[in-house]
Amino acid sequence: MPSILIQNIKLLTQVRKTVEPLKGAEMRDLPGLKNAWLLIDNQKIKDFGTMDTCPDNADEVIDATGRLVLPSWCDSHTHLVYAGSREGEFVDRINGLSYEEIARRGGGILNSAARLQDTPEEELFEQASLRLEEIQSYGTGAVEIKSGYGLNTEAELKMLRVIRRLKEKSKVAIKATFLGAHALPLKYKADRNAYLDLLIDEMLPKIADQGLADYIDVFCEKVAFSVEETEQVMEAGAKYGLKPKIHTNQFNCMGGIQASVKHGAISVDHLEVINEEEIDCLLNSNTIGTLLPSAPFFINDHYPPARQMLDAGMAVALATDFNPGSTPSGRMPFVLSLACIKMRMSPEEAVNAATVNGAFAMELGSTHGSIAKGKVANVFITKPISSVAFIPYSFGSDLVDQVILQGSLI
Repeated sequence: MPSILIQNIKLLTQVRKTVEPLKGAEMRDLPGLKNAWLLIDNQKIKDFGTMDTCPDNADEVIDATGRLVLPSWCDSHTHLVYAGSREGEFVDRINGLSYEEIARRGGGILNSAARLQDTPEEELFEQASLRLEEIQSYGTGAVEIKSGYGLNTEAELKMLRVIRRLKEKSKVAIKATFLGAHALPLKYKADRNAYLDLLIDEMLPKIADQGLADYIDVFCEKVAFSVEETEQVMEAGAKYGLKPKIHTNQFNCMGGIQASVKHGAISVDHLEVINEEEIDCLLNSNTIGTLLPSAPFFINDHYPPARQMLDAGMAVALATDFNPGSTPSGRMPFVLSLACIKMRMSPEEAVNAATVNGAFAMELGSTHGSIAKGKVANVFITKPISSVAFIPYSFGSDLVDQVILQGSLI
């Protein structure tokens, strides 16, 4: 693989070694080098520095005059394997129906599950491949993808096989999460325990036997699964080495954060609502709070209180929640814009949340999320821009010029 030298970089951004997620005030700092170069070789970041020390021994040279270089975005919460779209529900919300009302009518997740169950695996893979290529073009170099639109054994396995194929095909780093507890299928409405038994006794052993998942997830909400049911699934997943990454606090504070921390969750995701007791719980844990601002943007709900979390000292990540119902977009730069505009995060905090902390929310912090010698060479080069703040400021513009993944120009 040819070596690549990027030179005359206006600002080489996020230059740091990382050993743990950034918390609170640490997230205000975004270290970088002005007038810099970056050398990539053998899929890794080999070296970097200021132009007065620039080498001249690379196979390919890229001139980045006026441009910024950043580590690729690390999108730690998506559902990008799905069948078709749900713009009908988009219109329903315009006409006044809430997310919960649509779900109770058999829409939402159950709508996607019905479509996915009837969609051939190859077609699912082709649709998901296009979405993966799309987010790659926005600068994303690592992504977590969940199942959860199958809701029966065959369809959940089908989704996870598609994710495995995407892992094999793409240079994007991919983590797979089993989210069988995403919604209760209608056929189990009168017998919740029967579905949980199916998930725990049939789905989980097959998934583990085939090595199809890295994590386990549960939608812990009044419209989905209780705290007790969430703990039951987390405990079952732990027997197969699947660490939890939990959907919680999207609509209600109901103990999901405390339960997730108790079971060693890597992250708790959504957090549109959160109280001081829950923030204190997260402060005394290694669990990252992952915020998904494009979900409340799309369903016209309130945003997570990011400023309160950061000022308290929490570790916060940002992700897209890319899915057909509440966030049909995987555009990470827009997530940064929403984080700044709607959640009062600074541009520096937003970049840190979308790179370093996003990487740690997928247990990739030692290999992705920052510019450091020996890390995987997943970076992107912007178009000529004035500063890091221009990325969230210019919310409607495509500012990614070139993408390099695993040391290869894409």
